[in-house]
Amino acid sequence: MSIVEQEPTTATAEGETHHGTLIPRGQDAVPRSPLFEGRFGRMFRSLPAPRHDRDALIALGKAMADREAPSGDNPKIPSAYTYFGQFVDHDITFDPLSELSKFNDPDALTNFRSPRFDLDSLYGNGPSGSPFLYEFAKADRRGVRLLEGRNPEDSPFERRDLQRNAQGRAIIPDPRNDENIIVSQLHHAFIRFHNNVVEKVAKAQPALKGAALFAEARRVVTWHYQWVVVHDFLPRIIGEDLANELLPDAGEPQLRFFDPREGAFIPVEFSGAAYRYGHSQVRPTYDLNDIVVGVPLFSAAKTADEDILGHLNGFRPLPALWTIDWRHFVEIDGSQPQLTREIDTQLAKPLLKLPGSIDGANTGLPVLNLRRGKALQLPSGQAVAQAIGATPVSNLGLDRFNLSAAHRAALEAETPLWYYVLREAENAPRNGQRLGPVGGRIVGEVLVGLLAHDPQSFLRQQPTWKPQGLKAVKAGHFTLGDLLRFATIGQ
Repeated sequence: MSIVEQEPTTATAEGETHHGTLIPRGQDAVPRSPLFEGRFGRMFRSLPAPRHDRDALIALGKAMADREAPSGDNPKIPSAYTYFGQFVDHDITFDPLSELSKFNDPDALTNFRSPRFDLDSLYGNGPSGSPFLYEFAKADRRGVRLLEGRNPEDSPFERRDLQRNAQGRAIIPDPRNDENIIVSQLHHAFIRFHNNVVEKVAKAQPALKGAALFAEARRVVTWHYQWVVVHDFLPRIIGEDLANELLPDAGEPQLRFFDPREGAFIPVEFSGAAYRYGHSQVRPTYDLNDIVVGVPLFSAAKTADEDILGHLNGFRPLPALWTIDWRHFVEIDGSQPQLTREIDTQLAKPLLKLPGSIDGANTGLPVLNLRRGKALQLPSGQAVAQAIGATPVSNLGLDRFNLSAAHRAALEAETPLWYYVLREAENAPRNGQRLGPVGGRIVGEVLVGLLAHDPQSFLRQQPTWKPQGLKAVKAGHFTLGDLLRFATIGQ
């Protein structure tokens, strides 16, 4: 593989203006990451980054709230897939060190999560390396089953939850999987899925004990999860045509722009822009089950502790009666679940005013995303479109916003990649139901590429493998609905 070398570009860190210049806050010379060395990197390494004014990004971000006519629902994608996408992200990426206040070179950023669909966010370092995650009290399942939390019957909390410490924080490998009630319960569902698979495997192969039983159960769980990622989740997000092009039924995956063969990495065009399409899918409220309905994302009270039943914030025990009935989030046995919102440039209003613990500056999620894109020096949407041979979007919709003429002109000439991905999804013929050429290409190639170059994936170990042994609506297939049904019912 040829490596495109180029001269480093000089860039000052984002800061306050003084006599027309930017005051550097950190590195004042940032290389354009010429090597595939870091666990983060670039997909389009030769494309330059726009030099957007900070105020232009803030103005655009603040304008991306629901207007008088909120976004409609997406009939193609049930709401569980929003949080499954978050769960997948936590499985393959974790960057706690980069900052918004200065430019970040992707090759200098460390991804503290393996860039593979290996569920290390669920299994940690295994029974030996992370024994606190596993059952050791029962002799026949020592180091085989994952631990659940159990609350007393007279507790104000649900009986079954994640195991938690005295402060109510979940004892799991990735704390981000406890950041809201929905992803927390999805993590819990994966624990139950693993434990039910353990019993299924033990019954089918009684000779397997201990470490061998755990290894086989983990393989079954992981391969079914991987199947859901590329054969259920991905086609819904990027469309079946592109998904089939990238991962044909027969033959090798067809990747044009992402090649992790020399070391798996996460492109910042994916993590910092394209995969953040999911923020547009978030609903302002959710029904958890038949009883607990219309719960908002964040509390209207000054502090979440004042209103423990009025929000979906995580990092706390699950309130009584709040166990999610997954039939409200994905189709199970003919249910009619809540749907995601359309993928577009309007975000639910709660995301424009995040709790102070999340957004100390109270600028909102769109502003944070746009500033993050600048800090990572992401290329413009038009530049990526031209690089992949797609026609750049002409109708960017910026005339809907109260932007100055100068800001609008700059943003139309070089549109921030995250906004561009949302806008091309919003435009016809996709109409908010799936990603467009740029967003779909980035997300599709990364998800397929990571799986294709993982030596332990089903795609490498057994390319003709299809799901079997676990109940599914369609033989030889397996969906998120099938997974959650097996997790909660066990058959």
